[in-house]
Amino acid sequence: MLKIKELQAFDAFMRLGAVKLASDDLEISQPMVSRLLSQLEGDVGFALFLRRKNRLTPTNEAFIFHEKVAQYLSRARFLEAEADAISKGQVGHLTIAAQPIYCETFLVDALEQFRETHPDVRVQIIDVGMAELLRMINDRRCDLAFGITLNADTFGGDLTTLGQCEARCFLPKGHPMGQADAIPLPRLRAERFVSLLQDSPLRQRIDTMMKTISVDVNISTETRTAVSVLRLVERGFGAAFIDPLAQKLSNPDKVSVHRILPAITYEIAQFVPQGRPLSAVGQAFARIVAQEIEKLKLEGLVTDAPAVE
Repeated sequence: MLKIKELQAFDAFMRLGAVKLASDDLEISQPMVSRLLSQLEGDVGFALFLRRKNRLTPTNEAFIFHEKVAQYLSRARFLEAEADAISKGQVGHLTIAAQPIYCETFLVDALEQFRETHPDVRVQIIDVGMAELLRMINDRRCDLAFGITLNADTFGGDLTTLGQCEARCFLPKGHPMGQADAIPLPRLRAERFVSLLQDSPLRQRIDTMMKTISVDVNISTETRTAVSVLRLVERGFGAAFIDPLAQKLSNPDKVSVHRILPAITYEIAQFVPQGRPLSAVGQAFARIVAQEIEKLKLEGLVTDAPAVE
């Protein structure tokens, strides 16, 4: 088998034309260069040099062979650089599944920071509902995912809680209850609502709570994402219960945001498929997301999750 050191010595000699220059280039002794060239010649099975008065003259076969050697060494250097970049988390591909409101808020901010330190990493962010997110984790179709913990108790992944959220009531600007800090759910009996679709875990939790207090919810419009719900509230379609992060995307001249009594709480979590540990690239992105969550805590949109006893 051909040895890399022999090929490097041969390449240096062919490029520079002398054993001394090759030894200087490789930072090894001249006798070592001569020995490596002789070993290579024995390994390839054909003459690489004509030896005349202690001088080596490349044969025609040597020039033909050197073209291939130069290509091989170039690829080897590229692979070494790639391996180094991978070990430092500088290259690769990352597929992230997330609920739409997270794609529109902290993940955008995290990606902006990530690009500064990992410009060569290709990132795919897929916005999905919670049910599809859990399927993607179970099927290992993503590297990591971000969603809420409601209805996420059975899935094929590892969960890391990042923080706790409390759903908010969004009202069109000028609503009679627009000055209240917190709104008891029974006071919303007569309201028209813009709602998430029925398969939303947050929608299901809200529906359950409203039934518990014997309040029939008058839903006028349903849509898939919290951002769509928000835009409809801004246009006066009705009230809505959605994620507090939607406040970052809202127009304060068109909506008011209020706490709900009793509170509807849930956790933001990071999910990783079981048996598929995060790469160095994934770990770097996850660290940046954790920093963004800490910023949201300072803004009062997320709180620390309660300790698990």
